[in-house]
Amino acid sequence: MKEIERKFLVDHSTWSKQIKAKSFDISQAYVHISKEQTIRLRLKDAKAYLTIKGPTIGLTRKEYEYEIPYQEAEEMIIDLKLKVLKKKRYLIDFSSKTWEVDVFDGNLKGLIIAEIELESEQEAFEKPAWIGKEVSYDPSYFNANLINRL
Repeated sequence: MKEIERKFLVDHSTWSKQIKAKSFDISQAYVHISKEQTIRLRLKDAKAYLTIKGPTIGLTRKEYEYEIPYQEAEEMIIDLKLKVLKKKRYLIDFSSKTWEVDVFDGNLKGLIIAEIELESEQEAFEKPAWIGKEVSYDPSYFNANLINRL
């Protein structure tokens, strides 16, 4: 499956006024991180996923995601002594698109990143008022790199 994603920092003061209807807690850990691929474990509510992502070319990369037993994902995180990134994800519908807004916890508290998935890298879209600086091309804002700040 192909993923085309743009990422933006979020303006805290404007975001605080946004009505937030749907959210869930996410914990994620990385089994493997390299420029060519990442392998991630994600715990989201009562479900767990193993995700394999290929290299990013422009804004596009291949992504394969599989649901796995929750207890096994928890065991892998413990047994492999993986760092765990924690965040609350809000889904915000705006102008026929769904924005995923991640509010990070722990050492990353205060960081809020919004993502939008697109059909093509050239697709035009409207931005909500709380969208700030674009960080799509800044690897320091990729979750696989943020985990190193824990």
